Amino acid sequence: MREQFLKVYDRHNTRSVKWGKMEAVYQLDDARDILPMWIADMDFAIPEVITHALEERLKHPIFGYSYMCEECKLALVDWLKLSHDWTIQTEDLLFQHGVIPAIAAILETFTEAGDTVIMTPPVYPPFFNIPTNQNRKVVYSPLHEQNGQYTFAFDHFEQAIVEHDVKMFILCNPHNPAGVVWSREDLQKVLDICRRHDVFVLSDEIHSDLVFSQQHIPIATLATKEDRLVTCVAPTKTFNLAGVQAAAMVVTNPEIRKALQQTAQFHGQMELNAFASSAWIAAYREGRPWLEELKVVLDEHFDYVIDTLTTAVPQLKIRKPESTYLMWLDYRETGFSEKEVMHALLHEGQVALDPGSKYGKEGEGFLRINVATPKPILEDGVARIIKGFLSLS
Repeated sequence: MREQFLKVYDRHNTRSVKWGKMEAVYQLDDARDILPMWIADMDFAIPEVITHALEERLKHPIFGYSYMCEECKLALVDWLKLSHDWTIQTEDLLFQHGVIPAIAAILETFTEAGDTVIMTPPVYPPFFNIPTNQNRKVVYSPLHEQNGQYTFAFDHFEQAIVEHDVKMFILCNPHNPAGVVWSREDLQKVLDICRRHDVFVLSDEIHSDLVFSQQHIPIATLATKEDRLVTCVAPTKTFNLAGVQAAAMVVTNPEIRKALQQTAQFHGQMELNAFASSAWIAAYREGRPWLEELKVVLDEHFDYVIDTLTTAVPQLKIRKPESTYLMWLDYRETGFSEKEVMHALLHEGQVALDPGSKYGKEGEGFLRINVATPKPILEDGVARIIKGFLSLS
């Protein structure tokens, strides 16, 4: 199985956002020679069991309206129990075309225009983009950072909720981009504060299967059915299936579930595509061996990036992630601005990383790197990053 994580695939001309949209994203005339290490999808082939399931579906030549069957639901129910000791029922599941559409639907359903939503930057950009697009107000309670370690600023968090009459909190669990796995104690404090002030909790747990030495704690396991909470999960980050567009909302509160179903009806939302159910069942029923090998590969990649980059550029500080396949590189000690660093990386190193400011002003001085790529590409990418930084000296 290790060999499949070493194989390099040419993803050009496959309508890949990661490889084909850099000109637009980075405002370049020509990005053909630039190596993408930015958006969060992997350059690894999906598990063969999923490929076989899709091939089997393709043998039937009719692709009419499809639905997520009971076996799809049971596959996720069993996966969550085995992976995270989280017991849910099949009726708790509602399906969506992705976690981002799910977030949009939850925001639309349980807040109104002018309501305030709180989040803890630096954090995944759609968390503040979607509420803004829906005419919600956004207030920030930045995470506290020390030596690359992030923690909640609970006093500020609660104070901001009270002062701004916050209606919803969007939680990133595990955290993107910092790769933090929140502890049971932290999540309990979050839940207690939100419960105390009647704040709806929307928990994005799409990275929950990509956890290493820590244990992922679904915040819903600390809640009651009366709590106003929805958790979003998906196989798409875990098994590199973003293009299949399939996710689930776990909703144990019947009233909340009914409201979300009404929102789906309001928008004429259809069931998931004809391939989603096949990929879904294969992933959750048979994908675990592939995932376990992936995590070993990623752990090795983390060590390689940290050792190689910090040796060549000692001013760089990189903390090993507890989750995700993303690394959060701290270049503040170099003294260079984000504009200078991004220009050097793109034009001298010819490598595309995510600028930290994309995740809020608290991300300034950082870069996000995607290391879920075969070792030859990773080595090339690290060499390009080093070249970019050394060009600034």
